[in-house]
Amino acid sequence: MPTRYIGDGYWEIASRQMSIVTRSEQQRFKDSKITVIGCGGIGGQTIEMLARMGIGELIVVDEDAFDISNLNRQTLSTLSDVGLEKSAVAAEKVRLINPYVKVTNYNEHVDESNIDKVISDSDIVIDALDNVLTRVIVSRKAKEKGIPYIHGAIHATLGQITTFLPDGSKTYEEMFNLPSKGKELTEEVIDALSNVTSGVPPVIGPTPNLIACLEAMEAFKIITGIGEVTAAPEILTFDLLNLSSFSIEEI
Repeated sequence: MPTRYIGDGYWEIASRQMSIVTRSEQQRFKDSKITVIGCGGIGGQTIEMLARMGIGELIVVDEDAFDISNLNRQTLSTLSDVGLEKSAVAAEKVRLINPYVKVTNYNEHVDESNIDKVISDSDIVIDALDNVLTRVIVSRKAKEKGIPYIHGAIHATLGQITTFLPDGSKTYEEMFNLPSKGKELTEEVIDALSNVTSGVPPVIGPTPNLIACLEAMEAFKIITGIGEVTAAPEILTFDLLNLSSFSIEEI
């Protein structure tokens, strides 16, 4: 790094966005910690955007390793990454993009036994998941801890995103009328949740990456206080094959 940037490198990286936010607003982002659960199609790009935007600390979580089928959409993946842990690759990419970001990675499946650890004292939790049960576990813990939970999901060319604020009118389970709503996660309830979604969904690269960028921006808005947050019961939806479908609805 050139000598003139020593001590100011963080602000040099963030300089192009400093006409959008004040220094104190950017400082809040620099002082914040975000957990991203999932380092694949949605998560990988979310993590990269947060690092480039100057988040102070990231916790990145994924139990999986890259395979060749990930290359069509997962921007952290390359042929040389096939077989490597997604969370470890994500952490290394963050360090290469912005060395001022503190990053911790967990190569773990998230469940009730480790959810406290992976969320920790984060300011925001971002859902880059692909199953409903884990979303229920994460959303419940975020609500319990008073942490905003940003939800994003995709199918083929369809995408949706919303934020569940701690004082919001609806929870994730209430908004999508899940069979676990108001119930303990017994074996019977878990079986019911497993039937909500099934199979491997089709996906094309732009869909998860667009959701990822939107999730990163929602986090930036929440922390800095600029702009309007898409908060439940409002949800932003789109179909990339029908550009007139971009809309915010209340459900």
